[in-house]
Amino acid sequence: MNDVPLADEKRFKQLQNFIDRMPSLSTTVTKVLEVCNKPNTSPNDLNRVISLDPVLTGQVLKLINSAYYSMANQITSLTRAIIMLGLNTVKNLALSTAVLGSFGKEESFQSLSMDKFWTHSICVGVTAKILAGKRGVPMASREEYFVAGLLHDLGKIPLNNRFAQEYGQVLELARLEQGPLIRAEQMVFGFDHGLVGKIIADKWQLSEVIADALCYHHVPEQATEKNQDLVATIALADIYANIYEIGSAGDYFPEESNLKYILKMLDLDWNDLVEMQDRVAGEIEKAQIFLHVSRE
Repeated sequence: MNDVPLADEKRFKQLQNFIDRMPSLSTTVTKVLEVCNKPNTSPNDLNRVISLDPVLTGQVLKLINSAYYSMANQITSLTRAIIMLGLNTVKNLALSTAVLGSFGKEESFQSLSMDKFWTHSICVGVTAKILAGKRGVPMASREEYFVAGLLHDLGKIPLNNRFAQEYGQVLELARLEQGPLIRAEQMVFGFDHGLVGKIIADKWQLSEVIADALCYHHVPEQATEKNQDLVATIALADIYANIYEIGSAGDYFPEESNLKYILKMLDLDWNDLVEMQDRVAGEIEKAQIFLHVSRE
């Protein structure tokens, strides 16, 4: 990321102050992330943390009993629900709940459509997860791709909230130029949503790989080397969602040169993504339920 020009430092500091005033992740969510990141964590370990939080307990049980999972009998045991959903799904539910608590309300969105934004984010998450599976990423790691995709554009929310008029100008500039939104952000603000995403990740002490996804999903080669595969996958999933206009986070003109470069990084062909369309649509439906439970 380039340093912020002096002329834009005042606006940048205003944004930092805005993010500083945002609530931190709850103690429960922080502990869930800690427990899930430890090797050999058991469902009972997670049960001990979640059972102290009635809201999160309710959300886990709502998710397992949702129409998508179609259980023959209602699941009332938290431990059984955790076992059936899997640790990573529960971890991502906790994190999504926290994010939507901060950003999931209509007032967070001024220049962007909230519903289109989250549809775009869901599409990127599920596409990244499917691509991870296609490329042989272990099952246990694929949920990381989903949550990184779900959160990748978080930096746009404080920008469009705190500077709604200017962000409208950014959207208009990108349309007029028929160019990428990130370039328009840099022209108007002197910095972009990737840098803002990094500030949010630092505030919430998110994992390095999630922080890299928020910061570098338009320039995956700048991510930490060990995280470049995941970040490039998020970048490709983002382009897929934009090209097929599944939801919208304001970016209608991704650079074609970026697409070719990222496909080469991942040793994929665009036809690999075209063939996934039906599966992506089905997974989006599942994730919509996931997100709905998080927002209740």
